[in-house]
Amino acid sequence: MSEARLYLVPVRSREAKEFVRAWHRHHPPPVGQIFAVGAADEVGTLRAVAVVGRPVARHLDDGATLEVTRTATDGTRNANSLLYAASWRAAKALGYRRLITYTQEGESGASLRGAGWRLIASRPPRAGWHTPSRPRAGHDNDHVARFLW
Repeated sequence: MSEARLYLVPVRSREAKEFVRAWHRHHPPPVGQIFAVGAADEVGTLRAVAVVGRPVARHLDDGATLEVTRTATDGTRNANSLLYAASWRAAKALGYRRLITYTQEGESGASLRGAGWRLIASRPPRAGWHTPSRPRAGHDNDHVARFLW
């Protein structure tokens, strides 16, 4: 069986968020974005999306850095690698000098390595975002180590 040929397609914000809501394993759609890009098959069926926005960490939001805040796929092989590479090309074309993303412990990072990305740092698990001065509900990914790419 041959692999499906994938093509890059533009994706509007609403469509990207709906795709993430349907296919992402552990996060809801991000609140904002700078752009989104999709991967579609030969008949035009959307198979994966990448959402790129401002960095979530305030100290990385320097005006020259963007973050791939979500990717989601229906399981189509190589779709994420295609989108990570395309996201970097688009970010560079828009004048950005750095594009980052995170993976969680237990995720291989194969799509990132396949797109030419490299691991920058390891982040220890965090207890959560709740503080007495700013109460917040817990997330399913609290207490999970992360890796910065």
